[in-house]
Amino acid sequence: MTTLSERTADAAPLTQARARRSRRERGIVLVLVGALVAVAAFSLTVGAYSLSVPDLLRTLTGQGTQSENFIVLSLRLPRLTLAVLVGGAFALSGALFQTVLRNPLASPDIIGVTGGASAAAVFGMLILGFGSVGTSLAAFAGAVIVACVIYLLASRGGVAGYRFVLIGVGVAFMVQGLLGYLLSRADLNDAQGALLWLVGSVSGARWQDISVVAVVLLVLLPVMRVLSGRLRALQLGDELARSLGVGAERTRLVLLVIAVALAATATAAVGPLAFVAFVAAPIARRVVGTGGLALIPTALVGALITTVADFAAQHLLPGQLELPAGIITGAIGAPYLLWLLATSNTTGKGA
Repeated sequence: MTTLSERTADAAPLTQARARRSRRERGIVLVLVGALVAVAAFSLTVGAYSLSVPDLLRTLTGQGTQSENFIVLSLRLPRLTLAVLVGGAFALSGALFQTVLRNPLASPDIIGVTGGASAAAVFGMLILGFGSVGTSLAAFAGAVIVACVIYLLASRGGVAGYRFVLIGVGVAFMVQGLLGYLLSRADLNDAQGALLWLVGSVSGARWQDISVVAVVLLVLLPVMRVLSGRLRALQLGDELARSLGVGAERTRLVLLVIAVALAATATAAVGPLAFVAFVAAPIARRVVGTGGLALIPTALVGALITTVADFAAQHLLPGQLELPAGIITGAIGAPYLLWLLATSNTTGKGA
């Protein structure tokens, strides 16, 4: 008969391993936060009107000059804040899709969710004449509608990840066809405005947009925290999850709803920033190195990708060229997608 001391001794290595993983994740989080703070400082101080760090700190504490207050508080800080929030939202959405469906290609921009938001937004802009608020609402509704269509088509006695992704890719192609039709029939000036939105940009950020994204994150993040244990159980497979008392299909549906809400909210605010949701979670898991969910590092990686992309699009291109951040994120994500597909084929694993 095993004594208490023997059981404690057997559990000690597992406890130590968990403690090491926890310390490593905390260290990675601190590094990511430090990197994000550094990028934020560059974003707020560098530009046509440059500021020193003391000037920035004085402005943030309400002691800056009128011009400094306008540049930092009205132009740069809203843009930075929105980039951080939507980057985190896209990243968490992608992490939930990829984990719940157990497929690295299950990302809202790959399976058509953000494409649905784009089609609805462009339809609202070009056909219905919506303004910014109406366009955002249309984008949110489009993402939800497309996600519901994909779920209904993929749900046959449960949702299989590969079937969900394949149907989503098919829906994404249909949405792209609709977008092409709408743009080809639109007035040239209207089409140019729609194309700028389709690329994805955090320029022109407004505090009301920021507040919407912030409220959604404040509501959904605690829910994700509560459901994180069930999400880990789903990673073990449906049968084992049920044996642990987790309703697999019900939990999967709730998590997918959260993922869609995050992607829809972020897309409604800034447009479909390409590949942020796709690459953030894999990068975070590789950096942390524990193979776990790593939701906090994932959100920080997403925020870091978006802020770095926006800074690069504003200041690092030759010839003082400024581009929307979505072009930079697309340039980052496309090679990763090709690498993922190439390695999947060489190892004999389908996507």
